[in-house]
Amino acid sequence: MDTKSFFLICLTLNAPHAFAQENVQPLEEIVVVANRIGVPSRQVASSVSSLTEEEILEYGNLSIKDILRQTPGVASTANGGMGSTSSVRIRGEEGFRTLVLFDGLRLSDPSATQVATPVEHILSDGIGRVEILRGPQGLNFGADAGGVIAISSKKDEEGLNANLSAQSGRYGTNQANLSLIGSNKKADFSIFANQVETDGYNAQTADSLLKDSDGYENDTIHARVGAKLTDGIQLQAVHRNVKGDSEYDGCFLQTTIHDCQSSYRLKASRLSLDYNSETATHSVAYNKTDTDRDYFSAETLAFDSIGEINRLEYLGSLTGFNNFTLIFGVDLEEEVNGQLERDNQGYYVEYLSDFSNNFLITAGVRRDDNDDFGSHTSHRISSAYLFDWQNSSVRLKASYGSGFRAPSLYEVDYNAGPYSFPPASDVSLTEETSSGFEYGIEFLRNSGSRAELTFFDQKIDDAIYFDLSGYSGYLQERGTSRSSGVEFNTSIILSDSIGFQANYTYNDTERPNGLQRLRRPEQLSNFGINYENDSGKLRVNTFYRMSKNSVDERFGTLIDLEDFEVLDVSVAYAITPQIEVFAKKGDPNKYDLPKPIFNKGGCNLSFAGLKTAILRITKNIKTDQEKFDLAASFQKTVEEILYKKTKIAFSEFEKQNNLKDKIFERFYTDRSSNQTKHTGLGLSISKKIVENLPGVHLDPFDEPGLVPKVLSPSNEKSSIR
Repeated sequence: MDTKSFFLICLTLNAPHAFAQENVQPLEEIVVVANRIGVPSRQVASSVSSLTEEEILEYGNLSIKDILRQTPGVASTANGGMGSTSSVRIRGEEGFRTLVLFDGLRLSDPSATQVATPVEHILSDGIGRVEILRGPQGLNFGADAGGVIAISSKKDEEGLNANLSAQSGRYGTNQANLSLIGSNKKADFSIFANQVETDGYNAQTADSLLKDSDGYENDTIHARVGAKLTDGIQLQAVHRNVKGDSEYDGCFLQTTIHDCQSSYRLKASRLSLDYNSETATHSVAYNKTDTDRDYFSAETLAFDSIGEINRLEYLGSLTGFNNFTLIFGVDLEEEVNGQLERDNQGYYVEYLSDFSNNFLITAGVRRDDNDDFGSHTSHRISSAYLFDWQNSSVRLKASYGSGFRAPSLYEVDYNAGPYSFPPASDVSLTEETSSGFEYGIEFLRNSGSRAELTFFDQKIDDAIYFDLSGYSGYLQERGTSRSSGVEFNTSIILSDSIGFQANYTYNDTERPNGLQRLRRPEQLSNFGINYENDSGKLRVNTFYRMSKNSVDERFGTLIDLEDFEVLDVSVAYAITPQIEVFAKKGDPNKYDLPKPIFNKGGCNLSFAGLKTAILRITKNIKTDQEKFDLAASFQKTVEEILYKKTKIAFSEFEKQNNLKDKIFERFYTDRSSNQTKHTGLGLSISKKIVENLPGVHLDPFDEPGLVPKVLSPSNEKSSIR
């Protein structure tokens, strides 16, 4: 077991909500990260994992990287304790191929060697939701996106919420968090301030002389503000400021020493303007990232690095077509590292076709023009098919994607600089190309339990890596590096109080020379049990994590890394109850939702237009009242559709059969004796069911046939839960 665990005690003070919560079922989960527009999770063909605010809290980890590695197919490594250089790998691909977004803000670090995201400096406090998109996604996110992690900050309903928390634990670890969240009908905002400090521990056994603890300090401010300018236009601004100072072992002066420090500074901002109509969306955003790194050996500045990214994006979609959506966009990016600059222009289009409620296909193409490495074309196609089977919804999925990554400015500059020597100095780095596919099956039980099995195969051609045997610089593996395997993920509701979750990943990796890829565990597994008592005051969460069969390289020689196991246990007890109140009734006339054409198509009908309208409206919902208004309006619309279409259906039935009231009598059937035996109970039972539906009654049989009629809201009003 890992003995370097941080045990934390947390005290939280909350400004209570002014609401009391009813047990209301949420609308179907909407996934944004897959296509950058809202799509119901059941229609997403890519492998997506999501973490809610409650789940993040249950994990009890200070850093987001420690939470991410408990999800399927995700492994994280660190060179030391808290704050040390870390990497998050999705399905065995390098961390710099994973794009990390925070409220749409890109956290890629242009001052880093390979423009990776410094996940070691992303704290978990203030995070409301995380979506992890696995596999090649080089379309609307950028050609080099081998996976996407989309983080959203906490949001609140209408009103003002303040939160102050403090934590303390082993190794002199202390954390303080302050948050302020507010919203009304016209605007919303959130501000999160986090401070973490720890003395750390001595992670380097070779440090027999100094034997010092390697500490870490982090100060983070994350702010977001949104304003609703009109019904269809919204403005949003995001700013993030991070200061991270780390101590570590194993740096260089004239010889290897263990008195080392690093300083990381981030200033990043994003401004976006969104326009939404019934048939189209348009979004323009500007993203600016400034980073500054300083490295010290024995308190002497060894080297520093500065970087800057300026990115202008346009994303549009057209939804007014019959059963398909068109997504398109342009992104212009300027990357700066020191005195070096590079521009990249990307153009893409994606087709989303919803042939029915059961079958979805997406296909897209992207074109990139890079200043240094020319033009490249990337593709992506995916499909999902859904059907019901034995009290479960079953989803079959498959996808394929390709991409490319140009060598970073740092890689190119290092090989041309004074610290490089043969063989690296003789290498002219070229772009990497990538491709990957996956296929799988998912079961979702009516009870809420689910299970998913996915097979994947990914390859990187001409992968760039640092020469760990001779430290000559950056080299390129001419040939194909692969990662292929299987992911299994399940969550089971055992009772009202107990839930179980587990995932397992087997990943067979191979370099062009046939050897295993470095720091890629062959096996990853996570198991968790969650308990909550009847009052909801006591929560106990246990997580067990295991990593097996990894290798690393030391001076050109492969070494086996030790397998490890980690057990995390968190216990929370609410000292004072938090009461939340939500509205019980919505206004059914609040939203004018589309209906199918009733005088065409006979008994056939489609909810495609209604579904699209609901998705569009949900993206702009800010308050509970709006949620209930939408639910009431949805209910009213569905009732009207079913009422009119049912009348048409029975009218057609009556024309064909001319049976009058007799058809509803028990045991009556017009089937001949040589046909399959029928009891004549179907219509009589259906009649009884319809008569007992809330808000529906049967008209007297003045005319033949069953004619359901919806009661008006003034007489009776039911609610959708």
